[in-house]
Amino acid sequence: MLTAASLGMLAYGLWSAGAALVDLLVLRRLELLANLGAIVFGLLLVLAAPLVRVRLPGGLALSAGALSGLQALALHEAQHLYGEVAVLPQLTRGLFALLLVLLARTGAKGATTGGR
Repeated sequence: MLTAASLGMLAYGLWSAGAALVDLLVLRRLELLANLGAIVFGLLLVLAAPLVRVRLPGGLALSAGALSGLQALALHEAQHLYGEVAVLPQLTRGLFALLLVLLARTGAKGATTGGR
């Protein structure tokens, strides 16, 4: 479970940072600080993913913080681009982040008790 959570966090971080970089350099739909924030939080999640995998203390908290930051920026982006926040895409994104954190937490507890 730790591996799945770490790979999910890595992919989510790379996707978020990449999408923000494309918007910053090509599309220019959002303001500079929103894109830079998404890049920073995405790269922070990429950094935290291996820390979660090796169960470094604070790694899961770092990844949860990065996921929360990305969720907040997604809400900002939806309001800025579309004038409203659609509930289903935001709920799906939030539930995916929660699933990653729960997988990592469950995997870490199983690894300390001897289960895999």
